[in-house]
Amino acid sequence: MARTLIRKNPSNFKTLPLQVEASPEGLAYKSLGMPLNFSQTLQRRKPIELPDTQRFSVELANLGVSVRLTLQWQNREYWVLVRQRRQDRGDVVLKLISGYVPAHELNLPLHTAIQEVAEECLLETPEGWLGGRFNDTWLPTPYAAALQYRESAPFLLTPASGAALPVQSANLTLLERPRAYVHLPTASLQLIYDLRLQVPREAKSLSLFHVDERLEGDQLVTRLNRKRPDLYLMPVVDGKPLAELYTLNKDRLIPASTRGLYLAESFAAQDGWVVSQERIRWKDWLRQQGLVENKPRSPLQRLTGKAKALIKRARTKLRP
Repeated sequence: MARTLIRKNPSNFKTLPLQVEASPEGLAYKSLGMPLNFSQTLQRRKPIELPDTQRFSVELANLGVSVRLTLQWQNREYWVLVRQRRQDRGDVVLKLISGYVPAHELNLPLHTAIQEVAEECLLETPEGWLGGRFNDTWLPTPYAAALQYRESAPFLLTPASGAALPVQSANLTLLERPRAYVHLPTASLQLIYDLRLQVPREAKSLSLFHVDERLEGDQLVTRLNRKRPDLYLMPVVDGKPLAELYTLNKDRLIPASTRGLYLAESFAAQDGWVVSQERIRWKDWLRQQGLVENKPRSPLQRLTGKAKALIKRARTKLRP
């Protein structure tokens, strides 16, 4: 049974529309108009068109932030993806950890990104849930009233190398150089930060869970469902992903089904500063990346394999 961790009033959230100027040399955004609540923002997230994907000036509904999080665990690396049922778009996708940037953090989107990691990516050990640090700054523990966090052995969050083209908030260049794109179907500007999460050696029997807010009536409700961890790991070797997905339960990687799977638009092809797709099929993304998925063997194939192994072993024993 799902456990309720926290309830929020969605009217407390405020964000701002944007004015965005883009050129082949960089992109700049600034706030526009008055703060909007969650419902008002959703009403503005309607499809737009841009005749030029490299150079334009456009008004957008909001600023969103995502984290391409690379998990370092047991000397291997994994991209972290989370499952989300997107109520505003009527679909279910695997996506990067992400959220809306509130009005007071429009010039500090990295701060929003770090908080999203603390809110969406939960690491459990038998001794309790792990807290985290970004460099020397402790991350918030948003569910401390419902979950027991460990006082020691925090995970470490660090920035990785960013995109080549600069992004400016007003006159301030974002030093971490996030990747930026305008998403045409939702009229939003999206920033993607590359961050690394290092699990401490003391963290044994590790399990990973994703929790996300859902609008229920007049409240935003966050629940934890142990039967649906909703956090997935994609192995990465030399910076390149493999066509595999797993969940992690008590230090055990469990293969996840990719049948009928869709990835969010951040995995779709980007043209200049623009992404025009709502989502991309897992199979299409693999083809785009030049990856081949290893299909799990059927029960009949596994049985045939075992029979062949037994026959081979018997023949070896019969040899003089």
